[in-house]
Amino acid sequence: MTRWPDPALLARVGMTVPIIQAPMANAGGVALAVAAIEAGAVGSLPCAMLSPERMRDEVAAVRARVSGPINLNFFCHRLGPVPDDAAWLARLAPYYAEYNAAPPADPPPLRAPFDAAMCAAVEAAKPDIVSFHFGLPDAALFGRVKATGAMVIASATSLEGGRRLAAAGCDAVIAQGWEAGGHASRWLAEDGDPMGLFALLPQMVDAVRVPVIAAGGIGDGRGIAAALTLGASAVQLGTAYLHCPESLISPIHRALLASDAAEHSMVTNLFTGGAARGLPNRLMREIGPVNADAPPFPYASAALAELRHKAEAAGDPAFTPLWAGQAAALGSSGEPARLLTERLAREALALLARGSP
Repeated sequence: MTRWPDPALLARVGMTVPIIQAPMANAGGVALAVAAIEAGAVGSLPCAMLSPERMRDEVAAVRARVSGPINLNFFCHRLGPVPDDAAWLARLAPYYAEYNAAPPADPPPLRAPFDAAMCAAVEAAKPDIVSFHFGLPDAALFGRVKATGAMVIASATSLEGGRRLAAAGCDAVIAQGWEAGGHASRWLAEDGDPMGLFALLPQMVDAVRVPVIAAGGIGDGRGIAAALTLGASAVQLGTAYLHCPESLISPIHRALLASDAAEHSMVTNLFTGGAARGLPNRLMREIGPVNADAPPFPYASAALAELRHKAEAAGDPAFTPLWAGQAAALGSSGEPARLLTERLAREALALLARGSP
């Protein structure tokens, strides 16, 4: 009987299928995590935009409904000095005039890096997995997270990134291909040109001595089976879950995922200042998906806040990030997340069995 390639990893975190539901801010939440866990996968909560109190509440809400592995995800970017955004505001001036809007006098909170307060909340919540994006927190905080007994994983888009994560003590490395939706975990200056997943993955497996989790461009059972065949111990799926009714995306985003737009995702820096993949909208088309005037991550988002709000009120995602990966068109609109997870696992296992001796 065919079994999954790395049963030890599954047993360690308590999952029965090698699938991690990716943490996706403004798209994933309690309902999506619960559904993934019910199907034997890992359910993830995106915590980079949550307060410690809100994070604890969401963990409690998941645990009240289901027992199984929970992954809490955090960003580890370094906040530099507040940049001069004059060029960015000038670039957006025509849109301010069109929408009778202005740069926010009181900007909304920025995406915050993992800090001591959030670390204390993790220690109290005791999740099964803690995952980091954009590198790792400082050694003291990292040590405290490891001491909770949680499996600690982090994402890399390059071999050198993966090596550094493994050397620092990560229990597994997420190999994130350029196909992935949302923010690319590019945190090394020497990362070089982005790599596609199926070039990155087998080399990452050879480069590190910890399990490798494949992410980016995997949207069906074929992709899962291919990633596992190339040496991955598990896969992390994000865009596939956006189609599910449990995802928190807007009706406009959902409709675009079911349209031809799903075939045309682009990498953009307009919405946060960081490179992230999403579906094209008006802002991306008119000033280009990548613009040098956008301040660095995460500062670019503040100037768009009022424009985004006013356009969304009119049903227009002109200034809204519509994160999605390159496999978006493979999604099945309307399939509940539990059924999706079960079906993908079943299809992948059947393909692996077909290829076994």
